[in-house]
Amino acid sequence: MGRTKDRLEKALRERYDLSYLEHLAAEKKVPVFRGSFWYYFGGVSLFLFIVQVVTGILLLMYYQPGEQTAFESVRFIVTRVKFGWLIRSIHSWSANLMIFSVFVHMFSVYFSRAFRRPRELTWYSGFLLLALCLAFGFSGYLLPWNTLSYFATKVGTQMISVVPLVGPTLMEVMRAGKEVSTATLTRFFGLHVAVLPAVFTLVLGAHLMFIQLQGIAEPESWEGAGAERRRTMPFFPNFVLRDLLLWLIVLNVLAILAVAFPWELGRKVDPLASAPAGIKPEWYFLFMYQSLKFFPATILGLEGEAVGIGLFGLAGLLWFLVPLWDARTPAGARNRLLTYVGVGAVGFIIVMTIVGLR
Repeated sequence: MGRTKDRLEKALRERYDLSYLEHLAAEKKVPVFRGSFWYYFGGVSLFLFIVQVVTGILLLMYYQPGEQTAFESVRFIVTRVKFGWLIRSIHSWSANLMIFSVFVHMFSVYFSRAFRRPRELTWYSGFLLLALCLAFGFSGYLLPWNTLSYFATKVGTQMISVVPLVGPTLMEVMRAGKEVSTATLTRFFGLHVAVLPAVFTLVLGAHLMFIQLQGIAEPESWEGAGAERRRTMPFFPNFVLRDLLLWLIVLNVLAILAVAFPWELGRKVDPLASAPAGIKPEWYFLFMYQSLKFFPATILGLEGEAVGIGLFGLAGLLWFLVPLWDARTPAGARNRLLTYVGVGAVGFIIVMTIVGLR
């Protein structure tokens, strides 16, 4: 075993310059402090994306988009393909866990102020990754072509139509027509398995590059502190092994969820039937969906739902631009308004989601 390792290392050194990797393994350090646990959610999100890719490829071997084939192919996967039900459950559960993990990672970066200069691009690319994760969830939800996914997609795309001026056009572009149909299914399939993965991979590569170039953000409490107060650990092997251990734990949790609570297929959709009572979007859209219910029919002559969607769009833009409206805060100083806004956003999302689940 030792000789094989030596030969492999020698062969690599003859062909490639490994000095950069050796320097990375020897020199890169990771800050250790009370809140450093939250760092690991970035790695968990990456791991769950890898699970999504692997299980998605396996499902793609049998899935056939189409009005007469989509539901039947998924049913074939879960009933006839060996361990097909398990792969589908893992794919569905990992999608939800990935979105949850990315949300947690985003808020941990926000509250630790890790978006401040010079890490603005890391924040922007991370925000885009969250938006792409939500797009993955929305586009993949329709693919089983069952009753719940069909009418939930119909409700979700209908919400876009209330956007002033461009709303109806955007809805038709998303639906590939005026109604949710087989054309919509084909369009969502193309987005889910080709367009979104390609864009996500590019943005993810840029995000990881920014982190690699700038390192992991140190806590604000270290600003101006002496070396004796700065605890670090080597990125390799210490941080990597801890990351891998957490990946293993997440994999076990994922397996338990997939086996104990297999993802249901439901019934094939009948587009001519009435929508079932209580149709709701997935949990990660539920806080927005529930909030829109509290808007009156009209506000200053405008449709209430359109105003609500406009406010959510404005809030998303402001959240994306957080590094700009916090740019004047001195390094190491706390921005109380920023903290209050973050706590308010987390509380709002949790409360509205709970209300929407009832």
